[in-house]
Amino acid sequence: IREPAAFREAIDLMTEPFRDAKVEIVVGMESRGFIFSAPMALHLDAGFVPVRKLGKLPAETISVEYELEYGTDLLEVHRDAFVLGEKVRIVDDVLATGGTALAAWDLLERAGAEVVGFECVVELAFLGGRDLLGSRPVGALLVVP
Repeated sequence: IREPAAFREAIDLMTEPFRDAKVEIVVGMESRGFIFSAPMALHLDAGFVPVRKLGKLPAETISVEYELEYGTDLLEVHRDAFVLGEKVRIVDDVLATGGTALAAWDLLERAGAEVVGFECVVELAFLGGRDLLGSRPVGALLVVP
């Protein structure tokens, strides 16, 4: 992302498959997901909503607790972030074990969104995150076997 041309190309490649999908909101995962999701939202003429760790959002939130390899964590989103049935795409930098992605997916559906997929820059396939997400649509620019 330090190189403007490479950063622009990453954003373009991650955005292109959804130009005709009528994505209304791009959701960025704390914190590196924000780097990619915000410009993607602009390219798609969509809104941007952050999913953050506990206590970082200013308004009323809903949260989900999820398992990590070393314990548990919480994710939050504003309670009023979505209009019921709004089409959203989740964006993060890395898909590893899939726990964070699955928790975010569940959280957004509870908040009323229709999640149409998860997009990341790098997928660490050897950690099985895509398997945890089951049949949910997942995209990655680079897959590390």
